[in-house]
Amino acid sequence: MAARAEADLRTRLQNWIPKLVLSPSLAMIFVFVYGFILFTLYLSFTDSRMLPSFGWVGLENYSKLWRLSHWEISLTNMGIFAGLYIVVCTVIGLMLAIFLDQKIRGEGVLRPLYLYPMALSFIVTGTAWKWFLDPGIGLENTMHLWGWESFSFNWIKDRNYAIYCLVLAAVWQTSGFVMAMFLAGLRGIDNEILKAAQMDGASNWNLYRRIIIPQLRPAFLSAFVILAHLAIKTFDLVIALTGGGPGRATELPATFMYSYTFTRNQMGIGAASAVIMLMTIAAIMIPYLYAELRERK
Repeated sequence: MAARAEADLRTRLQNWIPKLVLSPSLAMIFVFVYGFILFTLYLSFTDSRMLPSFGWVGLENYSKLWRLSHWEISLTNMGIFAGLYIVVCTVIGLMLAIFLDQKIRGEGVLRPLYLYPMALSFIVTGTAWKWFLDPGIGLENTMHLWGWESFSFNWIKDRNYAIYCLVLAAVWQTSGFVMAMFLAGLRGIDNEILKAAQMDGASNWNLYRRIIIPQLRPAFLSAFVILAHLAIKTFDLVIALTGGGPGRATELPATFMYSYTFTRNQMGIGAASAVIMLMTIAAIMIPYLYAELRERK
């Protein structure tokens, strides 16, 4: 009996120790993530300015937000940035994955090289690309020093092209990660199906168009969700690369939220913009998670 009681106690301890170890982290997540999300939601309905206040104003902040031209500009910039970012990253990632899937020599070297940019923070990426794109110290200056005086590449200073500098930097950092997702999907396709199609005379183009690409649907969906999430919350890349300028040419909702909350002392409007960003991300994530859970069942 004593041995059985000791065994039961040991079993209970083994079951409870992981819960006890994880409980402080879970508590901090609930307080500092979900708690502050709820607090931000509450602030969006108050007259908070420099500091949080509790004067209830209902939907007034949301009404003011949608009347601001700055908010419309940030949404327009987000549409351009997110659209190009998602499409270009997906295309480059897929092409790199198909290239590496050919069992080429040096794959073990190329794969980490493609993935390396993802190990950097967006602050580092933005700073490095700012040095590269700045006409005074970057590519344009280098070409001039080499004797090509007519060379000009001042996109980062041009209102019409600055947003594409963000796209370049973001695609450079993330396309390797998308490549890894597609490569995993390619390696998971049954080779017997491909061999049977080749025996039936299918060309490489038809093989990819009719068999391989359709079977990568989960990878495409995952890539879209991740890239859309990254695009919506992009902040540090903008701050490091362009600072939202020139003018407001590269201002995105995340930088708008920071500006109105901490610079313009319009915390209620900033909180309303943060809630809209959260709702946009939720509109992307919830259907994806629902589809994944339903497929597993």
